[in-house]
Amino acid sequence: MMRRGFSLIELLVVIAIIAVLLAILVPALSSVRSTARTVMCLSNLRQLGVAWSVYADDFQSYAMPAADAPPAGHESDTVYWFGAVGNISGTVEAERGFLAPYLEATLHDLSVFECPNQPWGTYAAQTAPGTITTTYGYNGYYLSPSKTPGWSMQIGHRPWRRTWEIRQPAELLIFADTLLPGSPPRNSALLDPPMLYQARRGWVTNSFPTTAFRHAGAVATLSADVSGKVEQGDKEQMTHGIIGSLDMRRYVPDWMNW
Repeated sequence: MMRRGFSLIELLVVIAIIAVLLAILVPALSSVRSTARTVMCLSNLRQLGVAWSVYADDFQSYAMPAADAPPAGHESDTVYWFGAVGNISGTVEAERGFLAPYLEATLHDLSVFECPNQPWGTYAAQTAPGTITTTYGYNGYYLSPSKTPGWSMQIGHRPWRRTWEIRQPAELLIFADTLLPGSPPRNSALLDPPMLYQARRGWVTNSFPTTAFRHAGAVATLSADVSGKVEQGDKEQMTHGIIGSLDMRRYVPDWMNW
C-alpha cells in the first residue's frame, strides 16, 4: 500500500510553523548570549576591582595610579594600570602594569581587560596598531590626578586619594566600560567624568567623554566597594557620559568643592 505524500498546503503549514518557532527562539537565544556577555563583563570588572583593592592594601591605602610617565625628554616607557607602553614602539607589556602582580591575566582577545561586547577588531588601539590594551577605563581623574595622562597639568594639584577617604564607596566609580567615539572608535584606558575642571573657567562640559553604554544602552560599572552592576544611561545625556541622576558625583564626589 502506497503512502500518501504531503500536499503542498501541508508543507506550507509545516514551513510556517518552523518559521514561527524560529522567530520565537532566535531572539531568545540572542538575549541569552547578550546576558552571558554582560555577566562575563561584570566578572572581568570585579577581578580588576579586587586587584585594585589589594594594590591599595600594599601601598598604604593609596589608590593605584592611572599611569606613571617618564620626565620630558626621556625615552623610557610609560607604565599604565593595564601594562607598560613603549614610548617609541607603542607595544604593550601587560606583565609590567600596576595590576599585573594581582591578576592572573594577560592582554589578549577576550581577556579580563576586554569587554565581550567590544571585542578586538571592533575598535582601533590607542597604542601601536594591532596591540590590544583594554576597553575598560579607570577613574584616575579623581583617584590619582597627578598621575593621569592628559589631565595632570590641570588637576595635578588635587590630592592623591586613599581608599579610606572614600565616603561612599558604593557610589564612586572605579572602572567602567569606556570607548572614544570616532570612525573607527578608539579604546580608552581612562574613565573621564562628564565635566572637566579648568583653572580659569571651573567645570566645563567634557566634549569627549569616555563612558561607553554598550550593553543595550547601559554601562557595566565597578564601584569602590568592589560591587559591579549594569546601569542604564540617560538617553538625552548619554553622549556626555552621564549615568542616571547622580552624574558627576559618581566620578568626582567632591567636585562642587574644587
